[in-house]
Amino acid sequence: MPRRTPRTALDRLRTSRRFPGFLKTASICVLVAGLLSPLTQTASAAQATASNDYCGGQCSDILPPGENGNATLAQILLNQAFGTQPSHAEDQLGPYANLAKGYPGLTDATVNSFFGDASFGVPSDQVASTEKPGGRSDVTIVRDKKSGVPHITGTTRYGTEYGAGYAAAEDRLWLMDVFRHVGRGQLTSFAGGAAANQGLEQQFYRSAPYTEADLQAQIDNAVARNGARGQQALADVNAYLAGVNAYIDASDSGRYFPGEYDLTGHKDPITNAGTIQHFKVTDLVALASVIGSLFGSGGGGEVNNALSLIAAQAKYGVEEGTRVWESFRERNDPEAALTVHDGQSFPYATKPADAQGQALPDAGSVTEEPLVYDRTGSAGTSAAKNASGGAARSALGSARRGMSNALVVSGQHTASGHPIAVFGPQTGYFAPQLLMLQEIQGPGISARGASFAGLSMYVELGRGQDYSWSATTSGQDIIDTYAVELCQDDYHYLYHGTCTAMDKLEQKNSWSPTTADGTAAGSYTMRVWRTKYGPVEYRATVGGKKVAYTSLRSSYLHEADSIIGFQMLNDPGYVKGPQDFQSAAQHINYTFNWFYAGSRHTAYYNSGDNPVRASGVDAEFPVWAQPAYEWRDWDPAGNTADYTPASAHPNSVDQDYYISWNNKQAEDYTTASWGDGSVHRGNLLDDRVKKLVAAGGVTRTKLVQAMADAALADLRAEDVLPKLLKVIGSSAVTDPTAADAVSKLQAWVTAGAKRTETSAGSKTYANADAIRILDAWWPLLVKAEFEPGLGSDLYTAITNAIPVDEAPSAGHGPTGSHAGSSFQYGWWSYVDKDIRAVLGESVRGGLTHEYCGGGSLGACRDLMISTLKQAAGATAAQVYPGDDQCSAGDQWCADSIVQRTLGGIKHGRIGWQNRPTYQQVVEYTSHR
Repeated sequence: MPRRTPRTALDRLRTSRRFPGFLKTASICVLVAGLLSPLTQTASAAQATASNDYCGGQCSDILPPGENGNATLAQILLNQAFGTQPSHAEDQLGPYANLAKGYPGLTDATVNSFFGDASFGVPSDQVASTEKPGGRSDVTIVRDKKSGVPHITGTTRYGTEYGAGYAAAEDRLWLMDVFRHVGRGQLTSFAGGAAANQGLEQQFYRSAPYTEADLQAQIDNAVARNGARGQQALADVNAYLAGVNAYIDASDSGRYFPGEYDLTGHKDPITNAGTIQHFKVTDLVALASVIGSLFGSGGGGEVNNALSLIAAQAKYGVEEGTRVWESFRERNDPEAALTVHDGQSFPYATKPADAQGQALPDAGSVTEEPLVYDRTGSAGTSAAKNASGGAARSALGSARRGMSNALVVSGQHTASGHPIAVFGPQTGYFAPQLLMLQEIQGPGISARGASFAGLSMYVELGRGQDYSWSATTSGQDIIDTYAVELCQDDYHYLYHGTCTAMDKLEQKNSWSPTTADGTAAGSYTMRVWRTKYGPVEYRATVGGKKVAYTSLRSSYLHEADSIIGFQMLNDPGYVKGPQDFQSAAQHINYTFNWFYAGSRHTAYYNSGDNPVRASGVDAEFPVWAQPAYEWRDWDPAGNTADYTPASAHPNSVDQDYYISWNNKQAEDYTTASWGDGSVHRGNLLDDRVKKLVAAGGVTRTKLVQAMADAALADLRAEDVLPKLLKVIGSSAVTDPTAADAVSKLQAWVTAGAKRTETSAGSKTYANADAIRILDAWWPLLVKAEFEPGLGSDLYTAITNAIPVDEAPSAGHGPTGSHAGSSFQYGWWSYVDKDIRAVLGESVRGGLTHEYCGGGSLGACRDLMISTLKQAAGATAAQVYPGDDQCSAGDQWCADSIVQRTLGGIKHGRIGWQNRPTYQQVVEYTSHR
């Protein structure tokens, strides 16, 4: 029988919404892992692993909304009608939300009021259920009472992984199914033709178009290259899949499978006719491609870079225009916040002295390669076409919103003498969540933490016996754009002098209305033209020659390779210290920053297959698809090449502290996205942690408070607004409207520049008027400050590379609005450097021109006063126009976080916080 019993949510009353739209917000990504079903109570199995725990009760974690991400049809209908929740579906949401107002009074004794106990095992009085999945004698799944997390203990490796797969399906089967179809470009045919679903499958199919043979080859190659560990990984995957499929069969025959299968027409709720397809190995590769593309693939955007450079050169001339472009690009800004700040330099993708092989397009010749053809029915609506445009922008740009943050302090600066870490991935907010919690104990595996649904054969972010690890997206450039010269027609190109046909990859999708998604019937074909240099993204002419611009990613055709690194991280026999941790992270080919904390040491390593580029190639721009400009020792058959050695990746052991919020990793290490300048959200962490370290005696409480304080900070208000007010205050403000606005803004800065409620649950911001004014003022100010000097063409081109703003209420990236993550990309560094220059202050790595008021302090001040008055006059309804979640003018709601529904269960909104979705707080007391 299923374990999920409906209960009424404790935190708030719910207002049900119209049911047939619940899948229409499925506009993102996910993958995998863990939970349970009930049976006999057995305490001994749960307690057996606790002797391997060296954290001393000081490891905590949290992952909202809750562990249980599956619901039967009856539970979905109860949730839609009355707001009732299946057990453990949202019991982590309240504690997570409450930290926003509770952190000032936090103590070490109350940390677990806002986080869960992440110790190994389950005390005997906290066992909620125990089961032997599939009737196996070699694995036990124990669920705890507080959060329902699965604690999987196996006596054999096969049984352990079988249990992990079974638990994953118990908790995330529907989500896993959704995302295996996303990875294959088949979401609309599976879940419905909502415009958001169309956009989602298009985004990932454009980036990772694979045939079934491609998917299988990636598995075969990963296994073959990794010897015994590769063979073990394949055995683990097969056991995991056996567990997933056993749960599918059991839930189907017992009729407690996720109700979404009924609502989307895959199962008949009366007769139970229909099939839930078993999972196979290639499904997991498809799943991995979604996660890797979304969070771990830095680079791209070279064509947009070229267009903005051409615009700069058209405005200023080639030489001056190039200098202007470089000043905005901020490849290696000397004022940028760094993760490795001890002076080490790690040159990568730096600007060559004499660029070779560049293939810049002729002005006005660039066209985006179509993806969607033969639209019928609802695929031809304006909403569908808008979704396609958004998907293309997400796939083709360099602004990858991977998010996540980390604060790690060496034991030299803590009260206990042991390192402390507060870290986690910022993966958005979904129902069910993309990640899931689990503990796995078995031969060669000992870990607890979070994994992406469907990829939870290992813990991907979490803790081992005496160490924890986590990651943030790094974004260094592993994607290059090549200009392939066309021959014969538009679908043949020159490869090493031979006219070669492009591969045509197609996916045809069609859909009809269902109970879950009432979108009218429709269909289309997605078509990608693939070359040896990757899929075609644009077409243009270069020097009059017709070319196709292709995108080559080092992790393309290598979506499965990282499994070895995760296997190592879970192996207590492999990771015994910081160097072992770094060695494991070196086996992860996606672009991440990895952090380690044990009882004695801290460590950092930047992962990714960084290709060794040909001498003189500038990674910022397209280059000719010719042997002289290819990656060193590149083999197109398997997309392999020479990669930079581990020592060339930013890495460190026992630095005084580490921070990361997707900021620059180290000196001379260039990331692909724009905006690593003097003001970055990484500064919000760096400023706070630096003060703690200087004072000494850091505790878990103090580090959590630093994170939570930064999570409520408005980056613009904290780091830029004081300089704006300094310009305005250079002479008396006589205009009453401006003076009132200045007074409110100054009061907000003095109060700490936070976006925080007047009191817990008030849903009204303190300093609400000041927040409204800045939200309205920022885009007006930036446009007035920079567009006159840059000209409209160049200004627009740069805004295509980096948006002007990313306030909490903005819709951005794959997560859309109400996503929590904010202030990752914006013009705050440009404004900061420009205003300081106008004020006559020292600026390292400044812009080439002074833009505000043409460099005149008086004219700059006049511009500010004028735009400030305009902003002050904007009503709340104009600044916050409302959406499907909020009425116009509701400021708190506009910022609020929504658990975007990827299934049938809905949850309420919570107040804004800019923090990791899954988060650990750790301080180990001893070591093996």
